[in-house]
Amino acid sequence: MEQASAGLRERREAVVREHMESENTHDFDVTMGTFDHPRYEIIPTGEVYDGPEEVTEYFRMTREAFPDQRNENATLYHADDAVIVEFDLLGTHEGELRGMAPTGNAFRCRTCAFFLFEQGGTGIVCERVYFDAATILAQLAGEEAPGAP
Repeated sequence: MEQASAGLRERREAVVREHMESENTHDFDVTMGTFDHPRYEIIPTGEVYDGPEEVTEYFRMTREAFPDQRNENATLYHADDAVIVEFDLLGTHEGELRGMAPTGNAFRCRTCAFFLFEQGGTGIVCERVYFDAATILAQLAGEEAPGAP
């Protein structure tokens, strides 16, 4: 694998920052424009959303359940084929999610996303997301999150 140059890393970081900020503002046309191929892999649930239609449905579903869903406190790291981001994912459960009635409870969970790129490319080809689903579910149920101080 070819090592990414400093210039390529800077361009990729700018794309990832634009992607994450457009998700915060729900400007999903901008978000979609950061992809060469839209694809989300949600590792804790095993869900894959591949292609524009499926990714658009993912945005609709998650923002209906969590209208204020956003990311904060991002720290970025670089690999030759990825930008890796640690961040807080948070939101308030105000709509149904996979049969779960809205609780009105908020969640905050440290999350990691790998933004993958083709060799030499600056468009995202996959966002692979990792988080602790038990932490989120406990907070939505109004319980203390596992491992909370």
